[in-house]
Amino acid sequence: AAQRATIERRAPNELAHVEWLERLPAAIDGVVMMNEVLDAIAPRLIARRSGRWFERGVAWKGGMFAWDERPLDDARVRAMVDARFPDQDDYASEVNPGAEALVTTIAARIVSGALFIVDYGFPGREYYHPQRSDGTLVVHYRHRVHADPFLWPGLSDLTTHIDFTAITHAGERAGLRVAGFATQESFLLGCGILDVLRDVGAPESTEYLRAAAAVQTLLSPAELGELSKLLLLARAGGKLEVEPLTFPPI
Repeated sequence: AAQRATIERRAPNELAHVEWLERLPAAIDGVVMMNEVLDAIAPRLIARRSGRWFERGVAWKGGMFAWDERPLDDARVRAMVDARFPDQDDYASEVNPGAEALVTTIAARIVSGALFIVDYGFPGREYYHPQRSDGTLVVHYRHRVHADPFLWPGLSDLTTHIDFTAITHAGERAGLRVAGFATQESFLLGCGILDVLRDVGAPESTEYLRAAAAVQTLLSPAELGELSKLLLLARAGGKLEVEPLTFPPI
């Protein structure tokens, strides 16, 4: 209802072109865009302690939430972490079977077209770097980052980054191929964002300065330029022809 009201207010002529679905269609001919969808799917938090595997969860201790660990007994998850975690003790990180399953499910229904994924994350070799031994879990509260997932429960946004290598393999299992992979900075520069900024107005105008600050946030490696990435998985031989782009391997 909120989406419908927003579109009707801001772009009433487009409302007739929007349809809300209660279930996935059997076949998809077009582009499915997932903007910060995968990082909203709850991952599995796994830790290796002195050669033993544990799954991290939450318990109620002393009148507050706290971390708790139990032996990992899920063979599928054990196989995932065995293949991805570096060979060292005392290492904790995440895997996300749910996100991978969603990508495979949607990809299998794309008969012609592509899956366009925008999210925060790293290729697998960076995600499971030996020095990133505490995983990628971060907490946001009113646009500020903090490290305590149990502070202000229900008000803070808990998220982990995306393993783009695993997501790519999930799409490939359903027959899609990588048609492009880029940082947000490279993608937006290639799409001409600086030309759009130039057309905002005079460089000394308030409108230009406000837009320039926003562009800086989108492009800066210290902001969103490097952390946010874009992955395009396309169906080979489909009607949507995508020119392959050359980027570092995922």
